Amino acid sequence: MRLYENSSQALIEDINHNRLSDIVKKSFVNYYGHNPSPGEYSAWNNSFQFVKNELQNNNLLDIYVVIEYELPYSARRIDVILMGRGSENSQNVIIIELKQWSKAELSQIDGNIITYVGNALRSEPHPSIQVSGYYYYLKDFMPMFNSDDYKLYGCAYCHNYSASPNAALLNNSFNNVLTKFPLFTKGDFMKFGNYLKDKLSNGGGFQIYNDFITSDIKPSKKLIDFTSDILRNQKVFSLIDDQILANNTIIDRAKKASRSNKKSVIIVSGGPGTGKSVIALNAMAELLSNGLRVYHATGSKSFTSSLQKIVSSDKIKSARNLFLYFNSFANTMANDVDVLIADEAHRIRKSSNNRFTKVDRRSTLPQIEELINVAKVSVFFIDEYQVVRPEEIGSIDLIKDTADKFNADVYTFSLKTQFRCSGSDGYLNWVESLLNINDTGNEFLTKNEKMKFTIVDSPFILRNKMNELNSKTENSARMVAGFCWPWSDPNEDGTLKNDIVIGDFKATWELKDFAKIKFTKKPDTPPWNLWPLDPRCSDQVGSIYTIQGFEFDYIFLIWGNDLVYDCTINEWTGKPENSKDPVIRRGKAKFTEHVKNIYRILLTRARYGVFVYFVDKETEKFVKSRIEMYRLKN
Repeated sequence: MRLYENSSQALIEDINHNRLSDIVKKSFVNYYGHNPSPGEYSAWNNSFQFVKNELQNNNLLDIYVVIEYELPYSARRIDVILMGRGSENSQNVIIIELKQWSKAELSQIDGNIITYVGNALRSEPHPSIQVSGYYYYLKDFMPMFNSDDYKLYGCAYCHNYSASPNAALLNNSFNNVLTKFPLFTKGDFMKFGNYLKDKLSNGGGFQIYNDFITSDIKPSKKLIDFTSDILRNQKVFSLIDDQILANNTIIDRAKKASRSNKKSVIIVSGGPGTGKSVIALNAMAELLSNGLRVYHATGSKSFTSSLQKIVSSDKIKSARNLFLYFNSFANTMANDVDVLIADEAHRIRKSSNNRFTKVDRRSTLPQIEELINVAKVSVFFIDEYQVVRPEEIGSIDLIKDTADKFNADVYTFSLKTQFRCSGSDGYLNWVESLLNINDTGNEFLTKNEKMKFTIVDSPFILRNKMNELNSKTENSARMVAGFCWPWSDPNEDGTLKNDIVIGDFKATWELKDFAKIKFTKKPDTPPWNLWPLDPRCSDQVGSIYTIQGFEFDYIFLIWGNDLVYDCTINEWTGKPENSKDPVIRRGKAKFTEHVKNIYRILLTRARYGVFVYFVDKETEKFVKSRIEMYRLKN
């Protein structure tokens, strides 16, 4: 998506006639369905005047300009991209990040800057580091930039910022990034112009633009497929914007922890697909390479055992032992760990004790206190709308209150950049609005959303389409369902029971643990906790407990009758009597809240598309009423 694209000469005319901002605003409204913020509109009015002046003064009239380019699989946008041939006739593309900042200070966190933005002093990534994120992101997804035919560059232009002798943005600590991604200030009009002339003076931007917009886009990556590469400290995922801010803080606090008498607690919140686990594993790899003692922990057997399986099979020395559970730190000495990364912190429980805990190993501390106590730096990645069981109590307030007990420094970040669901913020917002979890303003799913959402009339259609996709790309699609059918032990001959029955349709759940069964032939697939990894499990239906924390290209959902929309009262109603999950049924007071969270998770596990079959037809009718495509048909 591009909000504006034209020749530099046309851009100059549009700015001189005071119509650029209105053109960009119109494109914005047509695409997103709502008005841009006053700050965005003001930035278009102000910053592009400075770009226009550079183009006009340096006679760069035969280049092509793209404004507000949306990154592949993301809703984040690059301010400006300029395209043209350089002084040596190379085909060049320049990413430009525009900042209206007039002042900035060094942050205590290496890599971050303190500046006045959004009517408050805030911590932001250094502009050149932000540009580097976009640069590597495009290099990662656009093969054209990995050939010798096209060259990609990036820079920042802070047109209101004066470069004093002690200018924070030009501090020596940023020399490495500034060398590759230069930052131009208020007094750099000629210097910036020379930079642009060197790379664009031979014009011919329109052909490069055509090549750019028709370029192949590589498929987005599944985190689970690249875990081993990340732990080898290989650059697999490029962090951008708010991810950089959080990652810088984790690395900085960890490296400085040995010189501090205080603990640091870092809270990173974000919805599905915002890259929480990517940051977690990237930070873990960098800190391990610096010789720090780091552990990754979750409350999910499926997620943790899958990570352990991957690193074990790839023979990364001792890596399996780095992936533990929240209850692994009971009775561990204080500050025994440099950094503890608590992924999926919404699954923290009241206590690490359970019915199998031996008396002499029982902890007297709440689980959250154990996690903060054990580490000098503890990092919590959390999505409060992913709590799905009564015993799960993880919340931002709980973490903050406990951090106060330890007199810890607390850093909080909220991730907004969304990379799953084809990078469609609108789709995720629609899901939350649909389920009445959040009033996001996205009442209807529009045709502009990049995420594919399809309602089908039969579960057979789900299975056939899923099999078709898996035959093309192994393990790319999975079927999941609400926990509305019993989960049986396997048969003695190793086959699974058809627990899920809808008319003539029959399907099995994942393989249940079978320690007490005497088999005449053992099952051919691994147990449920490895269901996301093994292609042999692709014909089994997954539940919330196997899919949470994972993603697939496509998800095929059977929406059961444990959550239905009651049109008589216009509300979602949880039906505990239709649930076969004994744990969630015990929490009757919050059953509807938990089951809504479950379907939010199931609807947001896909990267490209979701196909849904509804058991309850009134619920299907309501969902269709919130989708533009179906409303237009009626």
